[in-house]
Amino acid sequence: MPAKKTAQPALPELDYDYLLDFLVRLLRVPSPTGYTADAIALVEKELKAYKSIRLEHSKKGALLAYIPGAKPSPEGPRLALTGHVDTLGAMVRRIKSNGRLELINIGGLLWNAVETENCIIHTRSGKEITGSLMPNKASGHVYGMEARKAERTMESMEVRLDERVSTEEETRALGISEGDFVSFDPAIVIKNDFIRSRFLDDKAAVAIMLAAIQALHKAGLKPAWDTVMLFSNYEEVGTGGSSDLPESLDELVAIDMAAIGDGQTSDEFNTSICVKDGGGPYHHGLTTKLRDLADLYSIPHKVDIYTNYGSDAGAYWRAGGAAAIALIGPGVEASHHYERTHKEALVNTTRWVLAYLLNG
Repeated sequence: MPAKKTAQPALPELDYDYLLDFLVRLLRVPSPTGYTADAIALVEKELKAYKSIRLEHSKKGALLAYIPGAKPSPEGPRLALTGHVDTLGAMVRRIKSNGRLELINIGGLLWNAVETENCIIHTRSGKEITGSLMPNKASGHVYGMEARKAERTMESMEVRLDERVSTEEETRALGISEGDFVSFDPAIVIKNDFIRSRFLDDKAAVAIMLAAIQALHKAGLKPAWDTVMLFSNYEEVGTGGSSDLPESLDELVAIDMAAIGDGQTSDEFNTSICVKDGGGPYHHGLTTKLRDLADLYSIPHKVDIYTNYGSDAGAYWRAGGAAAIALIGPGVEASHHYERTHKEALVNTTRWVLAYLLNG
């Protein structure tokens, strides 16, 4: 692990307008796990503006950005950050006899979180067909209490296509088939410095990473050590950080959303550090170092434990990674549902990332 610094370099100025603009652009790109090429391409296009950063694609489609540090490491990067572009979503499980679609979820999608939501079916040919996810028995006038009380499950929901179809054959003629990816409208609203949208998990973190890079570049600064940032694309199914990172690493910090709810300390206005999740405790030494840096730079933060949670850092350890790991991120209310965060959480998480990069 790199030696702990005693110096306190000033943090560069953060361009929040850039962070928010990039976040909105990324949120608008559909990217359910397994269908992330466009989101990765957007991140890559943004990073190509920095000539000193070397970009590399992994075999499974993730993007790695190698950032030279003030103290180069001939053996390879010593520090790493990771955030994921993939989101919850669905796939076509079957085409029903009435021409509508039964879906199967990708990741921890909650069916009640996307009930009546607009969606896009991404066909194998590249054609996009729109629709909305509805209960099979949606009409209160027809089904009465059954419509109110029916459990929302894979079998009780269907996609109503914006096409004149009423049979399986008519739907297949549109080019739809089993295995087509389905993405949902993020429903982005920005008001009073709140950002509410689906899929802030984890596109907020990716925007934070890009904003930190921009802030360093504008200030003419480098990370303390050679650093690699992994923009992963399979986190929501548990395998995003399990490969692709170099063996030279001493530390890996995952940037992901902080869960808010009963029994949690995290809130929408703070950045948080997770000391334990469903996979076990994070590295105590690295967690302590990050908390010390937050204190040093007067970054308000929460310390929390997430019981129903996993991260790319945990996937890295489960796959045999040897570096110390930690997890920080902005507070996101209603995770895996219709999410919301606040400017203060995004800004303070970015400041924490900058403090870590500059001090190593």
